[in-house]
Amino acid sequence: MLAQEYYQLNQSVRNQNIIFSFSGYVSERLLFSLGEILKQKLALEETNLNTAKKVFSIFVEQVQNIIRYSDEKVSGEANSPKIEISSGVISVGVENERFFVVCGNLVRRQDVPELQSRLELIRSLDKEGIKAYYKEKMKEPMAEDSKGASLGLAEIARRSSLPIEFEFVEVDEQKDFFCLKAYI
Repeated sequence: MLAQEYYQLNQSVRNQNIIFSFSGYVSERLLFSLGEILKQKLALEETNLNTAKKVFSIFVEQVQNIIRYSDEKVSGEANSPKIEISSGVISVGVENERFFVVCGNLVRRQDVPELQSRLELIRSLDKEGIKAYYKEKMKEPMAEDSKGASLGLAEIARRSSLPIEFEFVEVDEQKDFFCLKAYI
């Protein structure tokens, strides 16, 4: 039963043309290692260099979003300094002859309206509009409580060949599962 269950999981991933997938806790250190594996996989498949760079860039942005914004975190002082790891899922695959990078993680329900509004705005823009939005965001001062420069979503959209896709699904009264997909 155990082998059958995990074989079916493996086959499901393969049937979706996923070439790379990770689910669990991530950190900046693990991001580096996962990124190296993805680079090697793309090189072995002789992926066009420009395409590989875009896939890698979007992959890094997506994992950084999990690290910074996942509402499923574990922290402590097992070692010095303090450790914090965040949980999510990230996959890279091919669909209709295009690469895609999709990630998902838990977010606080109270953060969903603002995030959804920002994503809808970005998705509504054409390539020139995304560039202008990105430049505008670069000029804005970073908010005190910000975990980044708020450029990640715009960067993902800039490098995507199609409008980004996203969805939220209710998990419980305080959390939603957020999923973002970008095509290259």
